[in-house]
Amino acid sequence: MSLAEDTTVPALTTPAPAATARGVAEQTTVAVILAVSVSHMLNDMMQSLAPALYPVFRDELGLTFFETGLITFTFQVTASLLQPLIGLYTDRRPQPFSLPVAMVFTFSGLTVLAYGQGYTMLLIAVGLIGIGSAIFHPEASRVARAASGGRHGFAQSLFQVGGNFGQSLGPLMAAFIVVPYGQRSVIWFTGLALLAVAILTRVSQWYAARKPAIKHAIAAKASTLPRAIVTRSMVILVTIMFSKVFYLSSLSSYYTFYLINTFKVSVQDSQLYLFVFLAAAAAGTFIGGPVGDRFGRKFVISGSIIGVLPFTLLLPHLNLFWTAVDSVMIGLILSSAFSAIVVYAQELMPGNVGAVAGLFFGLSFGLGGVGAAVLGEVADWTSIGFVYQVCAYLPAIGLLTYFLPDVRTRRG
Repeated sequence: MSLAEDTTVPALTTPAPAATARGVAEQTTVAVILAVSVSHMLNDMMQSLAPALYPVFRDELGLTFFETGLITFTFQVTASLLQPLIGLYTDRRPQPFSLPVAMVFTFSGLTVLAYGQGYTMLLIAVGLIGIGSAIFHPEASRVARAASGGRHGFAQSLFQVGGNFGQSLGPLMAAFIVVPYGQRSVIWFTGLALLAVAILTRVSQWYAARKPAIKHAIAAKASTLPRAIVTRSMVILVTIMFSKVFYLSSLSSYYTFYLINTFKVSVQDSQLYLFVFLAAAAAGTFIGGPVGDRFGRKFVISGSIIGVLPFTLLLPHLNLFWTAVDSVMIGLILSSAFSAIVVYAQELMPGNVGAVAGLFFGLSFGLGGVGAAVLGEVADWTSIGFVYQVCAYLPAIGLLTYFLPDVRTRRG
């Protein structure tokens, strides 16, 4: 457009059509990311009810630490085995309306959790919830990326922080609703599953309208790095994920028992301390994405995993107040790596967005389940305090980030 043409347009009073359209599009895509983030919050809040109820089930059913860890193992392994396969399938054949279907599985799991009797029914309940998570996470992560407008770290973090915030709400729901009113009160949360079905149905309609263009864009992308470097980098990322998830599993599964056994706090107070830790983890998750967009994913990954090491080493030697403070720092620093790891891996393999999301969400669930079972067995033989002393050294594995390539430049 020429300068003469510019003078005929009242730019200060009437927005240009292109700018208006762009603004409307940005508002729409941010609304979509928020919708999947809210759904992620509802999903993870509902699925976190079972771990939050561990002390209750342990007392009622006389469970050992190993049996308690096996509950987490059942849920997380169910999810981890299915997520990469579902992500790989939907990379080739996107299934937008699988999102509300995922919530139907979660609804069913909550119903069994509320009315099931005995340890076997408890395992079935968490298995159904695990299937719901396996379906939800890869496709929801793909939707968030499709609506990102190029701000992949921001979109992934906003999506992920919903899940972390939902996990932090789980202990509160258990402390103030489930513990006082009993196992049957879990049925009240099925209303949240139905709300998520309604939200995700609208998101699926948005995504279905853009399915051909998104599928074409995914098919056109290919990695610019040699296969050997991509393979080596993925192995390093999986190893780093192992150190991160194992340590977080030790806190999310056994932090309440550690506080009860070490500092003699009540069950309800221990749930509040767990909420504080999980809320800090949610905040750290959100911070990691935008920082990765600005300074690079490798910077965030290495700073998160290595930077948390002093705090993990201190944790077993602190009093109750400083334990709570230290757990907040651990949650903030360590959780900032997840979004960066997912987006970094998607940039390594740009044509496999869903498979990568499914792989790392699946690894997060699966390794967390293995960690819960293994660490529970160690705690049965020794003590919870000993578990935290051993796990304190896991973040040192983050030194492997030195060997990761830079897959993109910093944003200005």
